[in-house]
Amino acid sequence: MMRRKTTDAASNKDLELVKKIAQESRSETLARLHASSDGLTSEQVVRNREEYGSNTIASNKHNSKLHFLTEAFITPFTLVLLVLAALSLCTDYIFVPAGQKDLTTVLIMVIMIIISGVTNFIQNVRSSNAVDSLLKMVSITTDIVRDGKDQEIDTSEVVVGDVIRLAAGDMVPADMKLLTSKDLFCSSSSLNGESNPIEKIATRKPKIGSERDYLNYPNILYEGTTIVSGSGLGVVFATGERTMFGKLAHDIAHQDVKNTAFDVGIKNVSKLLIIMTAIIAPLVFIINGLTKGDWINALIFSIATAVGLTPEMLPVIVTTNLVKGSIEMSKKGTIVKKMNSIQNFGSADILCTDKTGTLTQDKVVLERHYDLNLHENSHVLELGYLNSYYQTGMKNLIDKAIIEAAGDELDINEMQRDYNKIDEIPFDFSRRRMSVVVANSDRKHGEHLLVTKGASEEMIAVSTKIEVDGQILPLTPERKQKVMAKVNDMNDDGLRVIMIAYKRNPAPVGEFSVEDENDLILCGFLAFLDPPKESAKDALARLKSDGITVKILTGDNEAVTRTIGLQVGLSVNTIYSGADLENKSPEELAKMVEECNIFVKLSPEDKTKIINLLKQNGHTVGYMGDGINDAPAMKAADVSISVDTAVDIAKESADIILLHKDMNVLETGVRIGRKVFGNTTKYIKITLSSNFGNILSILVASSFLPFLPMLPLQLLVLDLLYGTSCLSLPFDEMSNDYLKEPRIWSTKKLPKFMFYFGPTSSVFDIVTFGLLYFIICPHLVGGNFNAISPSNQVAFIALFHTGWFIESLWTQEMVIHALRDRHLPFIGQHATTTVIVATFGAGIIGTLIPFSFLATKLGFGRMPLSFMWVVLGILVLYILLTTLIKHYYLKSEKFLI
Repeated sequence: MMRRKTTDAASNKDLELVKKIAQESRSETLARLHASSDGLTSEQVVRNREEYGSNTIASNKHNSKLHFLTEAFITPFTLVLLVLAALSLCTDYIFVPAGQKDLTTVLIMVIMIIISGVTNFIQNVRSSNAVDSLLKMVSITTDIVRDGKDQEIDTSEVVVGDVIRLAAGDMVPADMKLLTSKDLFCSSSSLNGESNPIEKIATRKPKIGSERDYLNYPNILYEGTTIVSGSGLGVVFATGERTMFGKLAHDIAHQDVKNTAFDVGIKNVSKLLIIMTAIIAPLVFIINGLTKGDWINALIFSIATAVGLTPEMLPVIVTTNLVKGSIEMSKKGTIVKKMNSIQNFGSADILCTDKTGTLTQDKVVLERHYDLNLHENSHVLELGYLNSYYQTGMKNLIDKAIIEAAGDELDINEMQRDYNKIDEIPFDFSRRRMSVVVANSDRKHGEHLLVTKGASEEMIAVSTKIEVDGQILPLTPERKQKVMAKVNDMNDDGLRVIMIAYKRNPAPVGEFSVEDENDLILCGFLAFLDPPKESAKDALARLKSDGITVKILTGDNEAVTRTIGLQVGLSVNTIYSGADLENKSPEELAKMVEECNIFVKLSPEDKTKIINLLKQNGHTVGYMGDGINDAPAMKAADVSISVDTAVDIAKESADIILLHKDMNVLETGVRIGRKVFGNTTKYIKITLSSNFGNILSILVASSFLPFLPMLPLQLLVLDLLYGTSCLSLPFDEMSNDYLKEPRIWSTKKLPKFMFYFGPTSSVFDIVTFGLLYFIICPHLVGGNFNAISPSNQVAFIALFHTGWFIESLWTQEMVIHALRDRHLPFIGQHATTTVIVATFGAGIIGTLIPFSFLATKLGFGRMPLSFMWVVLGILVLYILLTTLIKHYYLKSEKFLI
């Protein structure tokens, strides 16, 4: 309670600071923070970091060494061993006469605890280090003014007092007060859920009476918000957990992590195990208590049995699989930011992507700058240059192409001298236009000119005149049709067309707004060539063969997108626009997103809507984007993909980042994701069915044997050897057949798998019981169990335990090979060398234990080596029967793993 009060007090103090800074002048804020508009010096940065802390927010992922150590030793396996060690300490040492004290059993259990815990600890630390190394390959930087010059620095290095330059596409790295702003619009959806951008103005203070509405202060920017357009300069006054975003993260106590289908599946497996344990453990306890009369040993044995049912290595194996997959993907140019997304990456069956730069080359070329008669016209290029050069939003490929073409054909230095920027009206995805206002300083006495460029339909909608051969004519319906016909002809040639218009002396200075984009004079076309990548068609064909449907979600028009779609091999028979999705019923929308692979003229909200509809239809959806308009769709997708050159908000939203903007890299990553998914699923299915078979065997043996079928400690040693060998599974391979199709994790088929293959191993366990109890052990000790002396009965039990321990261990190791693939093991298919060495190594070690110095302490007897022929025969029959069961299982099921 005291800590909560302290936190609340700190929050109130921080909020009061925000309110004060919002009402201060620029100079007052800089003085308060001991900062300057020229930025901090290197010495000040060090001092401020020590005083105010670093710009990091503590996450819920406790990845400290101490946490890993605790997590490694507090498992069901080690907890049961601790209980048994404590009991043994009492029965073998504390409460026995001095001459009979023996700590050997306790020491064996402690060694087992150490082996299990250290193995888990090392694996988790290695995984954590590997993840940290990978994440360092992708960083989000910010433009900081330090030591009087601009520097690109990682956002985690930001300190209080830093001066930050902001531009469209940037994520605000810390809470800051604006010093200057120019047409600055930002989205604060991460804080208040509002998707519409709001304008921020450095010179405007909060209105009197609006103090409580601190998230909307016009001169304050908060960490996590996104710059949509415009530019600004701000000074940082709060970093890390002292920011509004940091406090929000602290309050919700966890980061927003997508729950993958695999995560849900693991939870369902846990529920299934809890139910099975709740049924089987008491049953084992009651059966052994009634038949043996020793309720204490029956309780200990039932607890050990419950642990045997649990796949205790699952967390380590899942983590190892993910990290190994991440490292492998990084070598192929794919960086995994959020580990749990790999499962969805492998199970994705639909990939939605923007067109520009993904399917097309990442370089747009201005092919034509035409007047309305389709003649090359330098005036059209001049207006295009003024618009692109002076706009402060995110300069996209089109702007860069215009500026580059103007640099080759025009005297841009003279234009920059002749024209001064007055204002701008930023681009947004509903208008699909943007405008700048410039003043001509040399001619016509400083005439003001509003220059607008945008999509053809939207430009015609706000124009009333056209300029043709120097004449200004009315834009009649007939002329509109002729203009659009020319646009469509160029679109059919694969050219992307935008239009240029202008208006002289549009409005008084300082009062420009969207409403001024009317009564414009259309004067020309800017036509761009954005050809498809040479690799795109082949990559899409490979994705299709891997069971992934690619859908283009673009803001571009139908004609251009249709041409690109044809060139890369996509079906273009059905194309829908954002307008087509309006006023449709849920049933109609669900059908539309299935039958169409190309969607055009989409807003960011339209893209998100399509992705959600596909998810509702049962698909696992990936989305690949790199712009501001892609961020909402990326957050909605099951797995989001971006590139290292994307804007900050896209990289921040992404689960996976490609170092190369190439669909072939993506296809390789998908197959690696499927391998990770397959190896994890392999462990779960094989281990659960194997453990289920063991439990069935224990229930049968407990019912007819006059002694426990295996001692609790022996059962735990068996579990440790098998579990350790399973740590090799992340290093196994999956067949090409498996990698060709997306797999969606479901626990519905898990019980069926267990009931098919669990009893298969039980059959041979029961055969082993019969051989040991009626033939082998009587032969070795000189009689049936009930007819021999008590001392011989002890030897009989020890030999029985040894025989079943060896047979059970080898069948568990062989089940990995038998069930990893649908074909006959070692002939039709084989595991990797790592898996073979681990499984056979565990089997050999387990076989040698009864012949070692540990035999007596673990309760084993010395079984003749000839018994291994019996085990070999059982293993051959077991593999053949399992192969036969697989054949029948696959008659009703498509997949084995």
